[in-house]
Amino acid sequence: MPPVEDGTEKFAEILDNIRHGLHMLPNTMVYLLVPGLFSNHGPLYFVSTKTSFSKLGLTCHIAKIHSEASVEKNAKEIKDYIEEIYWGSKKRVLLLGHSKGGVDAAAALSIYWSDLKDKVAGLAIAQSPYGGSPIASDILREGQLGDYVNIRKLMEILICKVIKGDMQALEDLTYKRRKEFLKKHHLPRELPVVSFHTEAGITPAVLATLSHIAHAELPLTAPLSDGQPARLPVVMPLGAVMAACAQLLRVRYSEKSDGVVARCDAEAPGSVVVRPKRKLDHAWMVYSSLNDDPSEADAAQVCEALLTLVVEVGQKKRRELSMKDE
Repeated sequence: MPPVEDGTEKFAEILDNIRHGLHMLPNTMVYLLVPGLFSNHGPLYFVSTKTSFSKLGLTCHIAKIHSEASVEKNAKEIKDYIEEIYWGSKKRVLLLGHSKGGVDAAAALSIYWSDLKDKVAGLAIAQSPYGGSPIASDILREGQLGDYVNIRKLMEILICKVIKGDMQALEDLTYKRRKEFLKKHHLPRELPVVSFHTEAGITPAVLATLSHIAHAELPLTAPLSDGQPARLPVVMPLGAVMAACAQLLRVRYSEKSDGVVARCDAEAPGSVVVRPKRKLDHAWMVYSSLNDDPSEADAAQVCEALLTLVVEVGQKKRRELSMKDE
């Protein structure tokens, strides 16, 4: 496996520039955000990032894939997305995948690279279980959590019956399936790739955090309402859930994680890796918290910095290849 390169310091420099109004992403590319598992059921997934990019004059899309489908099925859909964008805009596509979305996007580029190599500028995978997920492996492994509450059966009902998905989506994230897949499909060496992973905080403040995942509209009849429905935020204590899962993974495997993905599993071989010290859980990247610290970068700025780093990695790779040719 090719070694990774630490890009944390460069990422921090880019992020600081963005927070001071220096935006370097070119408008000569199209930006495709690939959401993760269960994203179809969180209407605000990646929305703040897309809105931020649009304000910068950048063309940005959120891939409308069935996130609970298998990796290979979504890889084909992402391939089709990329080709449709390219033929419509004549611009290369820069991808950012979160969680399983990063695995799906990487699979698309691994399997279909011969068709996509002239249409793709690079890939960022954020908090993605590239090497596999301990949560998925535990849920589906006999003799583990399944013996206590038959959690596999519960997940089958949830994924297959309730949200009309495919259990293959979860199975594809187990260590066994990821190992089998990566034996057959490698990311192209010439592809600029950035991996980003974090660690969830486990503090009283984190346990009290509420994440904004959707809006609810309530009809109002009062005179001041003008007949317009009231938009109320729908919030969930995702921070508490992520903190509890992170603590479980720390005790069970002695591994640091964001609550879903262990840091050691989130680095694609050969990629430039960003390992921030800031405590961020798995949901933070895509769902804003109601008490985000304004002195820190928000999720949209982090996504912008990651994609800017991919652009710089691509420029460096091209220089190295041209020097070899000479």
